[in-house]
Amino acid sequence: MSSGEDLRMGAITQGIDAPPPIADPWVLPSRGRAGMIAFIITDSAFFTIFVAAYVFYIGKSLTPPYPHDVLSYPIVNTICLLSSSLTIVVATRALRRGSYRRFAIWWFVTLALAVEFLIGTGREWHRLIYDAGLTLRTNLFGTTYYSLVGLHALHVTIGVGAIAVIMGLTWTGAVSREHTERVEVFSWYWHFVDAVWVVVFVTVYVVSAR
Repeated sequence: MSSGEDLRMGAITQGIDAPPPIADPWVLPSRGRAGMIAFIITDSAFFTIFVAAYVFYIGKSLTPPYPHDVLSYPIVNTICLLSSSLTIVVATRALRRGSYRRFAIWWFVTLALAVEFLIGTGREWHRLIYDAGLTLRTNLFGTTYYSLVGLHALHVTIGVGAIAVIMGLTWTGAVSREHTERVEVFSWYWHFVDAVWVVVFVTVYVVSAR
């Protein structure tokens, strides 16, 4: 007889109501989930510093070019990146159901959308550097712009690398339903990157460039 049953039997013999059994005991979250949550919280604080610095120096550049002179709305880039959050959800759900072909298709679409975002960012930087003459050392706007947007682009690049690795493992048949949780935890990172882009887009292209 278990110790729990002994406790209940003892309580009954003494005329005391036995405590109800615990139906769903609390279980510690996996290390992957806990680690990703901690990373997102820490990285959010890091991005907050860069956004605050950009906002603080808006309008304080002494020499041109200024944001409203050279920036244009990266609509296509934004659509591609935000759409990739949807495609990665569809891919993860397909993997959970064991539909590997569907997972591979939507995962590849996610990769393509992310690569398109990086290509668009590269084209924008090429135009700003060679056509508008905006570099890190041009003025305060250039310094804070490339620091903030570049930090986000670095996160996207890291994400693209991880997506490409998972894509390669999928093609070799190494990804299965047992890896769903790991893929889902990574998708949290990607959603975070997309959410940060919304903040960057509003701060850089809407607030300062109008």
